[in-house]
Amino acid sequence: MTFRNVSEEPSPYHHLENKSIRQILEEINAEDRRVALAVRKAIPQIDKLVGQIVRRMHCGGRLFYLGAGTSGRLGVLDASEIPPTYGMPPSCVVGLIAGGDVALRAPVEGAEDDAEQGWKDLVAREAGANDVVVGIAASGTTPYVVGALRAARAHGILTACIASNPDSPAAAEADIPVEIIVGPEYVTGSSRMKSGTGQKMILNMISTAVMIRLGRVEDNRMVNMQLTNRKLVDRGTRIVADELAIDCEKAHALLLIHGSVREAIAAFRNGRQ
Repeated sequence: MTFRNVSEEPSPYHHLENKSIRQILEEINAEDRRVALAVRKAIPQIDKLVGQIVRRMHCGGRLFYLGAGTSGRLGVLDASEIPPTYGMPPSCVVGLIAGGDVALRAPVEGAEDDAEQGWKDLVAREAGANDVVVGIAASGTTPYVVGALRAARAHGILTACIASNPDSPAAAEADIPVEIIVGPEYVTGSSRMKSGTGQKMILNMISTAVMIRLGRVEDNRMVNMQLTNRKLVDRGTRIVADELAIDCEKAHALLLIHGSVREAIAAFRNGRQ
């Protein structure tokens, strides 16, 4: 089967420089509406992936996101939100980007073209059989990602990918390929647009579903969130007050004493106030 690089195909929109701002915005929005539908079609694969991640995390495994450019940045972003949102250690979900942390703000020339560095980055973090490696690449051809998936799979690590092209090299190296065919970008080849939006949606789905299944959410509340700023303390106070039917002043005091929503609620119910 011939590989078709859909994400790099020409935009169906022309002479963008001659359009009004309103027309540009409406056309971008029209294209963005395609993304959620493409993600929906991939739910069976995402479901399978989440189940495998949860199973391995129960055995002490970790989740690695690995990508270059926008894809890598989105992986690092999702990983970085897990500790404050769900109270998990930073080692639980790890985001790796070609070129290292400097690439979060500036392009690192040639970093994504190194087919061996992705695996080296995983080895440096002692990736093993209980872990899951998710390669993120709009094109599905990024050597940094493809090489890492190939090596990880050879070492018995479960692999997955998130790609915007069908039957890509990344998918060929993934035990669970997640393909979102969003079509050509509004600006030809600008995969930070629809492809990036789809990637962000899927990463949100993966990490949120995993954390719920690991018991880090009760009802619909982030009971393990870190109280790192006033907004989160206020949110935690409201959760404790609502759950225990007490006033906010008492809930606030409980929260500060016990350090988390879960512990504050448990302490109150067990008479440890």
